Amino acid sequence: MGTKSQTARDLLGRPVHDLRISVTDRCNFRCVYCMPNEVFGPQYRFLERRELLSFEEIARVAAAFVALGVGKLRLTGGEPLVRRDLERLIALLAPLGAELTLTTNGSLLAGKAEALAAAGLDRITVSLDSLADATFQKLNDVDFPVSRVLEGIGAAAAAGLPVKVNCVVKRGVNDGEVAAIADHFRGTGHTLRFIEYMDVGHTNGWRLDDVVPAAEIVATLDAAFGLEPVAAAYRGEVARRYRYTDGAGEIGVISSVTQPFCGDCSRARISAEGKVFTCLFAVRGHDLRAVVRGGATDDELVEAVRAIWGDRSDRYSELRSAQTRDLPKVEMSYIGG
Repeated sequence: MGTKSQTARDLLGRPVHDLRISVTDRCNFRCVYCMPNEVFGPQYRFLERRELLSFEEIARVAAAFVALGVGKLRLTGGEPLVRRDLERLIALLAPLGAELTLTTNGSLLAGKAEALAAAGLDRITVSLDSLADATFQKLNDVDFPVSRVLEGIGAAAAAGLPVKVNCVVKRGVNDGEVAAIADHFRGTGHTLRFIEYMDVGHTNGWRLDDVVPAAEIVATLDAAFGLEPVAAAYRGEVARRYRYTDGAGEIGVISSVTQPFCGDCSRARISAEGKVFTCLFAVRGHDLRAVVRGGATDDELVEAVRAIWGDRSDRYSELRSAQTRDLPKVEMSYIGG
């Protein structure tokens, strides 16, 4: 797999550009929209270590995707930093030449940022849904304070990692904080992205009434600070980008619910035990672990990935309706968002 094979395309002609790699299904938060405590409590069965792809197996799978056109690898979870020695995986992935990123809740970041950067991580995304401790602790449901996440963001920046901050906006919970959160990160060099609350999985009790449309978020920020649109960096970029007219930085909005972007979606996801999902809202995955552990050569692994992507026709968000809400879907915590 030293040279890139022909770019893989799905049934709708979409190339594969991004691979999101879940390294664990575990998390130290119990966020109400992702891993609510009443479902993911003490009796919940998480994956055993032997079920997880090893770092070496992940690197082989990632190399196959890179050979087919992937230019960005994102490590996710669960919470990826709860997997021990994650910097060793980053060191294995860095030589592949794709942009290497990680999404984290920031809880363990202060102690890990320097090692992650040294291993070859290119940038980092931190999830932070509120700057008010009462709201944030209610959302994470483990009484974790905002200050420690902000400390992690500071440590990442000090280690030379560009930082993006993701904020999921839910009606009646944190929608009143949109301008305050934006103001906090204005001028810091960090890019803030607001995400519409999505109907991923079945445990978050999603209702359309809970969604704050991206257009409303943009209007709020434009009124407060002044915004102008920025062109997408590449086809399939999920966030619509805006910059402050006074030069204080950039924000993005991700509008999977009100402005679906399925037509340009170029993302594949692999779960911690090696199942490939070709859509965030997929019903079932394709077992690559069996291929890897069955003795496949690198070329056979590439062809297995090409076949999976080549059979893809997903466009859930364009079809979303009252009927799709109750379809079986994989949980956010399992697939890494």
